Amino acid sequence: MHMPRPLYLIISLFLAISMAQLAHAASQPVSEGWEYRWGDSPFNAEGVPEWTRKDESGQWHDIGFPSNPPNRDGREHVWYRVTLPAGEWQEPVLYIFSVDIIVQVYLDGEKIYQYGSFDKQGRGAFEGWPWHEISLPEEYENKTVYFRVFSDYTDIGLWGEVSIMNHPDLVLYIVGSSLESLIIAGFSSLIAMLALIFALMQTEKRTFASIALFTFSSSVMLVSESQASLLIAYKPLLWDYLAAGSYYMLPVAMALLLGQWLAGHRPWIINLIWKLHAVYLIGAIGLALTGAVDLSSTFPPFDGLFLISLVTIGAVLVRRFRQMSREQQSLLVAYGVFCVLLIADMAVAHGVLPWVRVPVSWGMLVFSLTVVMISLRHFVATQKALRDLNVSLEEQVAERTASAESLARREQARVRMLTFENEKNRVLSDVITELQDCVGLDQALSLLARAMPDLCSPLRGVFYGRSREGVYERIGEWGFRGETDMLPLRLESGKNLPKPTVLPPPSHECPKQQAGDELGGLMCFWVNLESASDGRVTEGVLLLEGDGVFALAETEYGSARLFTALDQAVQRIGIALSSISLREDLQKFSYEDALTGLKNRRYFDQLFEHECAVAHRKELPLSLLLVDIDHFKNFNDTHGHESGDRALQSVAMVLQRQFRDSDVVCRYGGEEFVVIMPGAITSDARERAQNLCEAVSDVPVIYHGKDLGRLTVSVGVACWPDSGSGPEGLLSLADKALYLAKEEGRNRVEIYGSQAA
Repeated sequence: MHMPRPLYLIISLFLAISMAQLAHAASQPVSEGWEYRWGDSPFNAEGVPEWTRKDESGQWHDIGFPSNPPNRDGREHVWYRVTLPAGEWQEPVLYIFSVDIIVQVYLDGEKIYQYGSFDKQGRGAFEGWPWHEISLPEEYENKTVYFRVFSDYTDIGLWGEVSIMNHPDLVLYIVGSSLESLIIAGFSSLIAMLALIFALMQTEKRTFASIALFTFSSSVMLVSESQASLLIAYKPLLWDYLAAGSYYMLPVAMALLLGQWLAGHRPWIINLIWKLHAVYLIGAIGLALTGAVDLSSTFPPFDGLFLISLVTIGAVLVRRFRQMSREQQSLLVAYGVFCVLLIADMAVAHGVLPWVRVPVSWGMLVFSLTVVMISLRHFVATQKALRDLNVSLEEQVAERTASAESLARREQARVRMLTFENEKNRVLSDVITELQDCVGLDQALSLLARAMPDLCSPLRGVFYGRSREGVYERIGEWGFRGETDMLPLRLESGKNLPKPTVLPPPSHECPKQQAGDELGGLMCFWVNLESASDGRVTEGVLLLEGDGVFALAETEYGSARLFTALDQAVQRIGIALSSISLREDLQKFSYEDALTGLKNRRYFDQLFEHECAVAHRKELPLSLLLVDIDHFKNFNDTHGHESGDRALQSVAMVLQRQFRDSDVVCRYGGEEFVVIMPGAITSDARERAQNLCEAVSDVPVIYHGKDLGRLTVSVGVACWPDSGSGPEGLLSLADKALYLAKEEGRNRVEIYGSQAA
């Protein structure tokens, strides 16, 4: 049983939110022993607040939580203090949910934190509502911490929660507490996009545009008010502007939606509400941006206006609720849930209710899921209408097609006859062009396997490509529909390879039936190329169905014409493959040492420059080994140069076995080899070099069945960044290390910059 995709998405969303609820960081609440004091402290000559140095009896008063002390009477300065409890923390920080509006924190008379700018009168401008992370010194336990707070806002003091925790735990806590809002905001943004798409598809239904505006505004509000927003960008005031703008947009979007639903009842009150809120949105944000008012001061008037609007809208809707459709009623109920949570959050913000995290995001989730269900219903209805329309159109098309079918077939036959050769020439030209861009024969054969069906249609066929073992394997087939089992998967080279088909003689010299018999039902073409090293090589074999083809001798596109066209196409393909083979040979000769089969010095120079740049850019280690065969001149003088060549080949084979696939072994010149080890540190390079010395000394040099003895090698190793200089200097440093290895007796490893081998 398969779960419907929308239900699967909804369940996944709820699981993600549930996991977010489990993301609680270890913390130690600072909830007892708080005291407050109205006013601002004088400062001594050293800039230390006097109130943090001496305790005047009767001046400090107990308070349950450092927020909104009694008897404010318009005062804008207040101090709080509390003794920090003992605890065992690795990176202790003091976490504060929010402060109205700016704050300084002192410990032992020293300022350890400040948010906002204080002038000489101790005042300052609103700079946003961030959460605060205050780093604590190691011996903070049982010490008194002081908070100097200024606020010209309706609230003054700390807000939400105050806890001690480790810095990493705080980050996890912030992410965990915000994940619910972020997930729901993302989900709501998706709903906004879907609603906008529906609005564009059905321009007469502006309801979807209002839904898109409401859900998008809610998404921006959830993200802006989540604590994780400051982890994205630490711009508290910017996020507060986004939160305010999206918050102020909610009643505009909802009133627009309700106005559209109640359009037949002339809802002038609803229209007045959205216009009033739109004016407030533009005015409040505009005045705050120009500095005429603080952004913080725009929230209380809006909350009052919003509350009045909700009551007014509720009164209007109660009378009209039964006349609405079920979709409208569902959206209205979901919106009501969202508004109730929003009002509760508003009450907490203004101190009407005690502080608690109100799950406003859940209200947004309920509204979004309601929109999803309604959208799915609309989608199903639209699909049904499209299916019905499609059936009707198909019937009409079938009727019109039947009347023109005969004429179309005749026209198609004529066009096919005229365009067949041009089309094949175009396809062949495209294939040749693509072959010219191939870098190797393997890529070219893969291209041909894909292109042969277009090139040879309507004839059915099979294409074989030569493997490295010299046999021909089937790499392409077309037109048989599973009937190719009678054809072999592989063709053996040599005498067993089918011979190329030759053009049969004219019909007056050889009957058509005899021509078909000679072909055996198949036409065979060899794709030959000229190789610089191997001469003429058959790189591919093409088998095409020949039955009935030569019975078309009298037609415009008869047997001779078709066969000639195919044969010329195969020859042109062979010329293109010859060019690719020549390029491969030239590339091989350019970068490969002919004696050992290793890469040569030219290849090393280019690759080493590249690897140096990669190591420098990505700050990855790079090691270089310079290997020299000990006493090689004596070996040559004793056994001859041919034996010396065999010795070089023997050492080269050992080198190839000893190193990783990612390492590159090159012949540097004479009896010297060089190994590039990207990503290898000094210890790895040392181990590989020592293993190499042991492996070379264990392998005898055999020439013409005679054991010529064993060789040894000396290895100089240089590693970056341990070498100190840039990676470009590794070759010179490895050469110095190799020289030292020779001086120290050979058959050993020396690391540049280290005396230990």
